[in-house]
Amino acid sequence: MNILIDIGHPGHVHLFKNFANKMMGKGHAVLFTCRQKEFEVELLEKYKLPYVSFGKHKFTILGKAFGLVQFNCKLLIQSIKFKPDLFLSHGSMYAAQVAWLLRKPHISFEDTGNLEQIRLYLPFSKYVLTSDSFHKNLGKKQIKYSGYHELAYLHPNQFTPDESVLKIINCNKEDRIFILRLVSWNASHDKGQSGITKEMVHRIITILNNAGRIFISSEAELPEDLKKFKLILPPEKIHHVLYYANLLITEGATMASECAMLGTPAIYVNSITAGTLEDQEKYGLLFGFRNDNGVLEKLEELINTKDLKKLWQVRRDKMLKDKIDLTEFLIWFVENYPKSVSVMKENPEYQYTFR
Repeated sequence: MNILIDIGHPGHVHLFKNFANKMMGKGHAVLFTCRQKEFEVELLEKYKLPYVSFGKHKFTILGKAFGLVQFNCKLLIQSIKFKPDLFLSHGSMYAAQVAWLLRKPHISFEDTGNLEQIRLYLPFSKYVLTSDSFHKNLGKKQIKYSGYHELAYLHPNQFTPDESVLKIINCNKEDRIFILRLVSWNASHDKGQSGITKEMVHRIITILNNAGRIFISSEAELPEDLKKFKLILPPEKIHHVLYYANLLITEGATMASECAMLGTPAIYVNSITAGTLEDQEKYGLLFGFRNDNGVLEKLEELINTKDLKKLWQVRRDKMLKDKIDLTEFLIWFVENYPKSVSVMKENPEYQYTFR
């Protein structure tokens, strides 16, 4: 089977990397396609995954309109050469539309609920895989699974923490490590939204700097007075640092969810929420705030909680008992497609085979 996977965000590389390697190990052919937006290409090269890049991502409205035509043409040409039997992506309008043109099935993942993107790919997709905690109804094409995207790469079956990462950031296991994650607010779904104010950033740093080692991961350039806290790390190592961290404060939903998978407490501050995060909050793995109100109080509470990480590992284990290994599920779903669709619709409990 030839499988084309279109990438729109670095997180999508993580989502599909284990699936791709295991499928190639079973004799299937896999090709990744992408646009250069952040560090997608760096991750694809680091993981030695076969890929084709179609150039730089467009950010302006006019550029995006032109890019839709340009990237669709490039993907169509590449697809004719590769001859995929099936297209996979996370909400890629390019993959969905080209798959439709070639009369091939496109299966999408979805967890953001960005209607702007959903409208552009859903009419052309065969099925959409979402968590059963996803907050939108996408109709007959939606197939729900018990889990989260992050379990595709952070489930204990798929991820082994590497303690050597601590040397890279000049820390040891005895250090209390705190991560502050700031986003750029350039994504289309970020318009009109907000997170941690500049004033609150400095107040958080003051508290955490007195309690341990603080590192800032930021999509945007940090101001001069905060650069000394910048987390300097190869992008493929971030999950290992999150595993050993004691606490994350983040504007980004993905990193909050990743910490929940790893058993690291997370405080999520963003006016945007999501069903998957709310589900993880029910397990006590993270705390969501729509604005700054209450953040400092929760921060103080957590850093003063005895055996915080041990408590979170217990909560994480409870969550894992209810969820599936998403990578193993996807391998089964794709290899047995379209029969797998009937199985999931008639007997959704079958998914719990993949734990």
